Amino acid sequence: MNIMNSTCYKGFMLLVFVGFFFIDFHICNADPTDGFTQIPLSQKNFKLQKPYDKPLQQRYSYEDAIRSFWVYDKDKPFKPDSTTRPRTEVRGYDYSSGIWQFEGYAFVPNGTSGVTIVQIHGAAVGATSLQLRIYNGDMRYYKYNLVATNLYDKWFRVNIIHDVDKGKITVFIEGVKKFVVKDQGPGDLYFKCGVYAAPANSSNYMESRWKGIKLYRK
Repeated sequence: MNIMNSTCYKGFMLLVFVGFFFIDFHICNADPTDGFTQIPLSQKNFKLQKPYDKPLQQRYSYEDAIRSFWVYDKDKPFKPDSTTRPRTEVRGYDYSSGIWQFEGYAFVPNGTSGVTIVQIHGAAVGATSLQLRIYNGDMRYYKYNLVATNLYDKWFRVNIIHDVDKGKITVFIEGVKKFVVKDQGPGDLYFKCGVYAAPANSSNYMESRWKGIKLYRK
């Protein structure tokens, strides 16, 4: 009887342990989009900006569900009276409160450097709350914190969650949380992706490709 009780006890403990392991494993592998609702997007939601003196087809293409953006370091800004750096970008929904999430798959060819490939426009101070830049194949928060490495010449998944009410931005690469930062306060908020030359140390030619762009809200 004592042996039976001991065996049952050990079996129960193993079951509890296995159950705990399963639950813990499931939590660690939660997807960034869990609990979010996808916002329907149509072509009219993709508003493009490009050098003002160039036809769109000379800086952007959309083929086989892939959006390709490219720009040169000496290109003009997106409008004649702008003092900003060259860009070819697409911008999305405006938002001012709640929890929003951008998702997309990005590809950056080797040689593209010193360029923002995705950002959150809008801030109480400055123009943006987030810029994710590529420098020599690595991703950084502006030119500072390292977010991810070795991103050249491969598709990688990008998820950015912006909790406006808490002033918190979370960045995931390939479904893994990589970076958390406070935003820059309220502003005219929207996500953008493409290529936007950094203030300095940009390569002559900059390109990024995007597919599977989605927007979510909680």
